[in-house]
Amino acid sequence: MNVLGIETSCDETGVALYNAQTGLLADALHSQIDLHAVYGGVVPEIASRDHIRCLLPLIEQVLGEAGIKRPDAIAYTAGPGLVGALMVGGGMANGLGLAWHCPVIPIHHMEGHLLAPMLEDEPPEFPFLALLVSGGHSMLIAVRGLGEYEVLGTTLDDAVGEAFDKTAKLLGLGYPGGPALAALAEGGSDTAYALPRPMLNRPGLDFSFSGLKTAVMLEVKKAIAAGELESRRADLAASFQRAAVDTLVGRALKAAKQERFERIVVAGGVGANKLLRQEMASRFEGKVFYPRLDFCTDNGAMIAVAGALRLADATSATEIRAQARWSLDTLSVPGTD
Repeated sequence: MNVLGIETSCDETGVALYNAQTGLLADALHSQIDLHAVYGGVVPEIASRDHIRCLLPLIEQVLGEAGIKRPDAIAYTAGPGLVGALMVGGGMANGLGLAWHCPVIPIHHMEGHLLAPMLEDEPPEFPFLALLVSGGHSMLIAVRGLGEYEVLGTTLDDAVGEAFDKTAKLLGLGYPGGPALAALAEGGSDTAYALPRPMLNRPGLDFSFSGLKTAVMLEVKKAIAAGELESRRADLAASFQRAAVDTLVGRALKAAKQERFERIVVAGGVGANKLLRQEMASRFEGKVFYPRLDFCTDNGAMIAVAGALRLADATSATEIRAQARWSLDTLSVPGTD
């Protein structure tokens, strides 16, 4: 079975073709960073229009590279995400499904992320703990099997990726802020500022990053008042990154011990952070799995592999599904709905 994956939940247009036996055949990704950089964030209407412009050419490119005329099934991101952007991908998937007489499979965006390591040569076995960290999500998921998910903890305010971006903006860095902040932090001291590790020593497994962001804002104001912001930017970036990573790793280790997991999957855009990978590897006694760096951010390959694993959920192309909010723990084992 050749499954075409379509990802349009936010500001990346991703398309990939995955074969259930031989693996990934082709993938392509178009980023809208340059379009949104001038606004300092994603503009939903612009995102939707650019998906319309790019999606069909990317599909033609991927099928051409794979030497396939049409897939056997089409998987698309049905949520969560920007509704207009989701409608573009869902509309294309269902339209092509009707034209090609092939079924479609609506996919949960975050399930795509937690299954992205299945694309690697050494995929994780079930069960495992998933730490999903991105601009819109910070979640700890107990993954007992495909479709068997329990949300152990989530963010009470900002997602960690959002906190990275907002802190980068405070420091005068460009968009997207996360990679720019991580690069700046390499030249700074991560002990220069005693920033808080929110929720780390409290009961439960939830996250909170608004207090950390506020603490950085106060230090930035002090530095500006003293005329020293430029000389302190790298130290502020490094201290913030260290506090954020300590929080993520501390919560993940607590969850793994509590639920007795020997494997952790780290996925999502923040999963590409070098310090996070180093700290998780050095502090966790079990094995840690990641997608390759190209598949940490939104991409079509993760949707394609999720579709291949959910072929039992394939339906005829009759309804476009697009959900701005969609809880991961409402999913079920494939073929049981």
